[in-house]
Amino acid sequence: MPAFAPILGANAAVLILGSMPGQMSLTESQYYAHPRNSFWWLMSQIYGFDEDLSYAQKTDVMRDNSVAVWDVLHDCQRPGSLDSAIVKSTEVVNDFELFFVQHPELRLVIFNGAAAEKIFHRHCADLVRDNSELIDWHRCPSTSPAHASVSAQQKLSAWRQALAI
Repeated sequence: MPAFAPILGANAAVLILGSMPGQMSLTESQYYAHPRNSFWWLMSQIYGFDEDLSYAQKTDVMRDNSVAVWDVLHDCQRPGSLDSAIVKSTEVVNDFELFFVQHPELRLVIFNGAAAEKIFHRHCADLVRDNSELIDWHRCPSTSPAHASVSAQQKLSAWRQALAI
């Protein structure tokens, strides 16, 4: 099932990249829709909003803070929601070359976990190399409930540091 468009404002300076939306996110057409995914809790702590805001309000906060949210993959075959189940031969990457051209103000890319970083580098290594002087690349601990070996406070600390807030 294809993913969906990014959360994106006019002047995105930060791009947060997941790998591919999980089943619940795809069903709800919302990034990080699984109630145990810590993404929106982390963002609420960092940007000072109520975690119980509507999805539309949360996405507005991200846009207001010049943060875009997207996924590396536009499409893939994956039974369930685990990144480890993504069938490599079916990976279809979003058009990052066009995205970077359309958003020259982008200065930071944060990968939401190791899988997003690994998939991006597998398909877009030239973009990393060509933009290394303009863009900082950083991996944060995955917000997925499957990544429970890192505590919520450890994740919050790492994400705060990456976003320099």
